[in-house]
Order: sequence, then structure tokens, then C-alpha cells
Amino acid sequence: MSDRVVDLRSDTVTRPSDAMRMAMASAVVGDDVLGDDPTTKLLEERMARLLGKEAAVYVPSGTMANLLGVLSQTRPGEEVILDRNCHIFNYEAGGACTIGGVQLFPLDSPDGFLPEDRLPDAVRPPNIHHPRTSLVCVENTHNRGGGRIYPLERLEAVSRFARERKLRIHLDGARLANAVVATGTGFEVWGALADSINICFSKGLGAPVGSILISDAETVTKARHWRKRLGGGMRQVGILAAACIHALDNNVERLAEDHARARRIGQAVEEIPGLRLLFPVDTNIVIFSVAENGPDAAAAVEALAKEGVLALAIAPRRIRMVTHLDVDDEGIDLAIEILRRVFQRS
Repeated sequence: MSDRVVDLRSDTVTRPSDAMRMAMASAVVGDDVLGDDPTTKLLEERMARLLGKEAAVYVPSGTMANLLGVLSQTRPGEEVILDRNCHIFNYEAGGACTIGGVQLFPLDSPDGFLPEDRLPDAVRPPNIHHPRTSLVCVENTHNRGGGRIYPLERLEAVSRFARERKLRIHLDGARLANAVVATGTGFEVWGALADSINICFSKGLGAPVGSILISDAETVTKARHWRKRLGGGMRQVGILAAACIHALDNNVERLAEDHARARRIGQAVEEIPGLRLLFPVDTNIVIFSVAENGPDAAAAVEALAKEGVLALAIAPRRIRMVTHLDVDDEGIDLAIEILRRVFQRS
């Protein structure tokens, strides 16, 4: 057994580099709630330009960014159409329902992308018995879909549909940078297809904290009000915004390395008896199942951890591994070696 631990649980486990820490230490700061933190304002202005929008607001987490996107574009009693496997529906503690009073209408899809043929029936007709449909949410890349990239033509179709029906669109783009690097399709192209976008800095981009909601000026003004109401107003937060700016300058294009390393894991999974790759490896997430006649996912993850590889059991027989900037080629070599050893003896 190696003394090294290869942490593939998530790309959220990354630690700021020395250069990022220096950028944080030297950041010029003010009071962001009062609107005079220059580094945070620089980050928000830069992200708004990058996505082709009017404004942006920096927040502590992607969950808050998504919640602000929903709350700022709906009213209590309205309904939001989304995919049953999306992050908002599964991993955000029911915030849209409990805090915003909105109802979620999940559509089933095997790949995590909204089925366009079911959208017309998902929109409620005018009727006093129905909630009013007001928002459509999409996710790119798709976490539970194995880091899949939302096909551009399909997202364009959803966008056209929503605008024809006068519905707003929120894009959970927590890992949108991965989609940009993998496809070569720019941030502004994806941004043009949604009214609001969440981008996370603390996943593959390697910052320690923070996400950002980007939209039109009116929506961002509403979002700032909600951020304050939820306790998300931060003061000298330019220290964190500086880390995000450093990430934008240094950690976007290198995401291609994570994608290549994830493909290596995916290829190894396909070669190991008893394992089955569940989704094509588009970006940095690998999801695979373990055979019914072997140990379940929790037991397999425990066995991997004893050998020095950390992964997540995300279902009784499903395991997820995520590559990131803190795992190099040597780490991937070790992870694959341990994968083979653990599952060939189980």
C-alpha cells in the first residue's frame, strides 16, 4: 500500500496554491455589503462581461447562487421545470420550496437533459387550480449524469421554447468552465441561452470559496436583496474574490488535463471485470456501477480508501470519481492500479 492518498471524492476538495494564497493576501478590500470592495466588484464586472450579461453578484456557494437564481425570477406559488437528477432538485435541501415557496416539476431523463418533447405538457395552462409555470432550470455540466455536457443544439431548443412561452431560464453552470474547455464553445455562447447563470469557483477552478450569479441588472438587484436576507452578505470578501480572479487567470485551460485523466480512469473501469461505466466521460466526472454479485458501493469505497483512493458511493451500487488540479498523472496511475487490485480480488 502506498502512503499517498489520492482524493477523487470531488473537485471541491482542491486546496489553494501558494500563488493563489499570495493573491488573496495582497487583495485590496472594502465592505462588499456597502458596495465598495474593489476586488469583488472587479470579479463581478469581469464575469458579467464574460457571460454577456449586465451584472453579477458573488455569493458563498453554488447552492446559494442557484437559490438566488430561482428566488429572483419566481414568486411564491409558482412552478419551476427541471430535470429529476439535477443538483437543484437533489442536493440543495429543498431550499426553493422551503424558502421561496415555489413548486418543482421534475422531468425524467436518462441523460440529465430535459426531454424537449415533454416540455409543452409540463407548462401549466392558465387555470385557477394550477401553479403558474415561470422558470426552467438546466444543468451544464451534469453532475449525476457523469459530467456530461449539455448538447448545444438541445440547450438552444430549450431556450427557444422557454422564450416562446415567456419563461425564464436559469443555468446551473457550476462546472460550466469544464464544458467551455471541452467543447471550445465560449462562455458567452452558453450565457446567451439563459437569463441567469451560476458558476462555481471552488470546484475545478480551485478557489477555496465562492460562486457567482450572473444575469440582467434587475435580477441581480433582487438577488442581492435575497443574499442579504439569507445571511450571505459578506464584508471584506475581496480576499476570496482575489482567489477567484486568480483561478480565472490560471486554472481554466488546465481543466483539459482533468478531462484527460478522467478518461484514463473511465478506460480502466471498462477493462475491469465487474465494473460498468454508466456515462461517457465528457469532462472530469466518472460514474460506474459495481456488479450485483460483488461488494456494494459502500463496501467497495471502504476497500479503496484502505488502499489510499478516496471515492464516493452515490447509490447502493454506484461509485463516483472526480479528477481535479490536486491529482496529477502519478496519482491517476496509482488510483488505476488500486482500482484493479481491489476489484480483481473482490
